[in-house]
Amino acid sequence: MEYAACSHKGGGLSSVRRRAAAFLDNLTGEENPGTIARQNSITKWTNIGDEQCLVGDFKARKGDSNEAAEARLCALTAFEVARRLLDENDPQCEEVAARIEAGIQCLEVAPANIERVKIASCDCTELLAYYVPAGNHDLPTPAVICISMEDESEATLLARLLPAATNRDMSLLVVSHRDVSNPARGLSQALLSSCLDYLSARPDVDAARIGVYGEGMSAALATDFAASDRRLAAAVCDGGLWHWTRMRASVVWMSRIADEPEDGMVSAHRSQLMRRLRCPVLVVTGGRGVVSVSEAMKLQTECIEERIDLDLAMPRMIKSSGGSIENFVTSDDCILGWLKQKLAFNAAPSSQQTDLPDINAQVLGP
Repeated sequence: MEYAACSHKGGGLSSVRRRAAAFLDNLTGEENPGTIARQNSITKWTNIGDEQCLVGDFKARKGDSNEAAEARLCALTAFEVARRLLDENDPQCEEVAARIEAGIQCLEVAPANIERVKIASCDCTELLAYYVPAGNHDLPTPAVICISMEDESEATLLARLLPAATNRDMSLLVVSHRDVSNPARGLSQALLSSCLDYLSARPDVDAARIGVYGEGMSAALATDFAASDRRLAAAVCDGGLWHWTRMRASVVWMSRIADEPEDGMVSAHRSQLMRRLRCPVLVVTGGRGVVSVSEAMKLQTECIEERIDLDLAMPRMIKSSGGSIENFVTSDDCILGWLKQKLAFNAAPSSQQTDLPDINAQVLGP
């Protein structure tokens, strides 16, 4: 088996991820859900994942735990490609989700050592999360609190990020949007601060190098969290643009004023929340996110003028009748690469240009 055999060679995971990235880059908008080409691709990537699971089981029986873990990470990447291709109402979604869940369960043993942890929250309840320690156990390492999109579980996000996080010497604490989002003012920030408290107390985590990463609506949660808790060292968030856009729409609706506010006033309001952040920020714009490209670029221009450390990332998206498909491989590599850079011991100050990893679309630094 071609794809199973690649796990026996060096660079098995990197090979599968390169193949996945190239496949997603070469998708065309004509490959819509339900077409023969799309179904063939779903079957292909599901089969690749199944083959890698068999390799993982075989290696585990032989006692090769590292190679077994690598094969299972290859499987998670393949299943994620298949999941992206599926229409959300397709019955196959449940089958792929079950495969992903089984893959996570297999990795909850050495050497991955994925932990299911309970975090005491501010309202005396317990918050469940996944914790993935960094590979380096000699020194405390950076850590990132990762918040899933509103319509995805923490297990789904973990399965996608695990292959990308390999060998980055960063620990991950993965939580679901559902568990940390709360309409009560300040409660979401308090819940996320409990997560930060948990990480800060761990001996394998450097408390001075903890970041946050929010996807979709969780990007707005990450912004509020970074503005309220100065302990964070980096944030992948929306830069306050969701709140700004919502507030602007409400004002226009209530006042029935068609005229746009003056540019200076718009600029001041748009960058108001960013001034409260004291850590480097990466705003992921376009695609399935909540931030428009035009507003993000205006915000970046204003941040450059005020010497605020903000970068933009714009993942490559393929448009089809079933929605947009993101090249998650290059996107995740870019985001985790940016976090590793900003959480490094000698991170570049905000006044300097940083060399960001390639996202295969465009990453704009100040």
